Amino acid sequence: METSIVGVGVSVSDRFRSVVEEKSIRIENLAPRAQSMDVKVTHRAYHNGRMEDSTVELTLTGKGLPIVRAEAVDGDKFTALDLAVDKLTEQVRRAKEKRVDARRHPRGAKLDKGSGALQGVDLQPASADMLKAVATGEIPILTGAEDEEDYTPVVIRTKRFDPEWMTVEDAVDRMELVGHDFFLFIDARTDHPSVVYRRKGWDYGVISLTAVAPPEAALVS
Repeated sequence: METSIVGVGVSVSDRFRSVVEEKSIRIENLAPRAQSMDVKVTHRAYHNGRMEDSTVELTLTGKGLPIVRAEAVDGDKFTALDLAVDKLTEQVRRAKEKRVDARRHPRGAKLDKGSGALQGVDLQPASADMLKAVATGEIPILTGAEDEEDYTPVVIRTKRFDPEWMTVEDAVDRMELVGHDFFLFIDARTDHPSVVYRRKGWDYGVISLTAVAPPEAALVS
């Protein structure tokens, strides 16, 4: 497995590279199909340098494997690396256990038309109030018009991705692998743009738009 290391605001020492190589062996043993691991180390100083921390981000990729990401923050970059590796290996281990469980116990969600509940998967449809809030809610963004009365310092970062068709169950697995609290996808069963999100504990929710994805989007994926 190849490893690449990038430092932002900090130089990458030979000792750190050596430790990364040692850690990569542990990850490679757990995920033998992984082909590369990208390591990004970011150093930040606050309050005139009186407070500092380092963020270590790990991205694991491989042929036929979903992308797995993990990150950790600590005052010492070696400690942050240890924490990030622990998170990454835990996510890979859980993914392997889910694949084994899926082979033994095939999953499938069934909708109870009477109650509207999903059976066979730990998901619950979003409430009507939540759907209405998503459809009509206004999120303030920074437009540069600082002199206006409605100005707000909130900044929203925009990302664009090619659409991916998958089942709700697969979307939950992908969300767990990248370590996010939500995952955007197109439901393969309905062709509806949807989002799975993490609720309290190990509960999950799903929000779907009734609009069908445009046919040309399928060509992009």
